[in-house]
Amino acid sequence: MLPSTQSSTAVPDPGEAAKSAPPGPPPSRARRPNRWLAWGFLAPATLYLVAFYAYPLYRNLELSLREYTVRSFVQGGAPFAGLDNYRTVLTDPAFGSTLTHTLVFTGASLVFQFTIGMALALFFHQHFPLSRTLRALILVPWLLPLIVSASTWSWLLNSDSGLVNAALGVVGIDQVNWLTSPGWSLASVIIANIWIGIPFNLVVLYSGLQAIPIEMYEASALDGASSWQRFWGITFPLLRPVSAITLLLGLIYTLKVFDIIWIMTKGGPTNSSATLATWSYRLGFGNLLPEFGPGAAVGNLLIVMALIAGLVYIRIQRRQNLP
Repeated sequence: MLPSTQSSTAVPDPGEAAKSAPPGPPPSRARRPNRWLAWGFLAPATLYLVAFYAYPLYRNLELSLREYTVRSFVQGGAPFAGLDNYRTVLTDPAFGSTLTHTLVFTGASLVFQFTIGMALALFFHQHFPLSRTLRALILVPWLLPLIVSASTWSWLLNSDSGLVNAALGVVGIDQVNWLTSPGWSLASVIIANIWIGIPFNLVVLYSGLQAIPIEMYEASALDGASSWQRFWGITFPLLRPVSAITLLLGLIYTLKVFDIIWIMTKGGPTNSSATLATWSYRLGFGNLLPEFGPGAAVGNLLIVMALIAGLVYIRIQRRQNLP
């Protein structure tokens, strides 16, 4: 008989392995400090959102559903009105023209801001001498306080002493009443808003251009593609995500523009440049007898318009991400 052999690898005893393992806290106790730490980091942001977003939205909704006067606004006790304030706003003769002005102001501003911003982004993407200096100078309108920008444009477009009319007079064009004519007041505030919004579009689109690999342009140039073909075949498709978020943010910002219009024209003359934002302010604070309910209702309509734009953007992004 052959002698019995023993295996060289010994199997450790489970009891001994358990004794040699270092003791640790129970899983529930180990996770609890991390959970409290996470809530501690979230607390400042949560408090900020509740104090400056959730509560104002609730307060504005509550204002639009009650019949507030100056006395009840201070002391409370305003009667519940339901949707009466919304019916008052929607049936007001000024609603149609004000909504049209809002859409024209927003649409024209977005189109020109995005188009000029894209052209400037492509221009500065060439990295020529002094490009950084010129890019910094173009950012000045975005960095200035809005009251300064609006006041500057009010002076430039002044009918009597404005620089724009003086320049038009040199080339033989008659004086234009930019801010006091119903036919030109809306165009005037659109021009000012375009000037203020171009730097934002330039910065975001220029950042998107930096992320496009230069090898793609080099390969297309070797294939004989022209500059226009490279733009439509490479630049514009790859900039779609950046362009979409740029237009969305511009839309939300432009819908609520108030200070530029109020400083330059106050929505006049004869409401020719009034938008939903200025109309909401005029209803709530611009009359001897404030109409807080209708003013809040107009503000909520602006919120709904911005929310619809955000939902459309999310839906488009989901469709593009589907395989």
